[in-house]
Amino acid sequence: MELTLVGVLKHLLAALFAGALIGTERSFHGRAAGFRTHTLVCLASSVLMLVTLYQGYWFPPMAADTVRIDPTRMAQGIMTGIGFLGAGVIFREGLTVRGLTTAASIWTTAAVGVLMGVGLFVPGVVATVLALGVLSVFRQIEMRFPTERYAHHVLRFAREEAFSEEEVRRLLEEHQFKVANIAYELSNGEQLFEYRMTIRTVHSDNFRRLAETLGRVPRVRAFLISPTTE
Repeated sequence: MELTLVGVLKHLLAALFAGALIGTERSFHGRAAGFRTHTLVCLASSVLMLVTLYQGYWFPPMAADTVRIDPTRMAQGIMTGIGFLGAGVIFREGLTVRGLTTAASIWTTAAVGVLMGVGLFVPGVVATVLALGVLSVFRQIEMRFPTERYAHHVLRFAREEAFSEEEVRRLLEEHQFKVANIAYELSNGEQLFEYRMTIRTVHSDNFRRLAETLGRVPRVRAFLISPTTE
């Protein structure tokens, strides 16, 4: 393939535009890896694939009989190497693992860059549109899925007024919660008794209902309901 400035720019600008579109959606939702990150990932993938597309300019023609060139190895290297960037945006926050969608979008953006780099513009455009659809439209669909929601829950009583564990579990069941990982603690010079646990429910309104109920119980000295973020 003949090396021309117009030909190179066509590949790079297509990758730049595709990466910027996907990155805009991530930036809009406040993700650390957003507009610039996705643009650079897509552009870099395209640049690296151009190396294989125009390999005749950097690989001696006389060596063609002795050396076999496999351009797909560059694509494999890109998709493997992009893992370090994806891993950097994944972190654990309480019970929730955040950043998985952004990591997947970075991986997808790299794949789009590979397509643009080798000149498969139609598949690249289709992949960009589909990626944007998954990140935006599918978000609305996912929000309507029945999903269990988790929260850290702490109940504090005066030691002599503490609810029994059965009473606590009964109260939570009445508000449609399930309990896991319950722990007990004496604090403040053994004057206060605390229950610490993880609770889960399908309906987020149950958190509010539980808080209102606990606020009306005189024996409850303090409580904490801390829903985990998505």
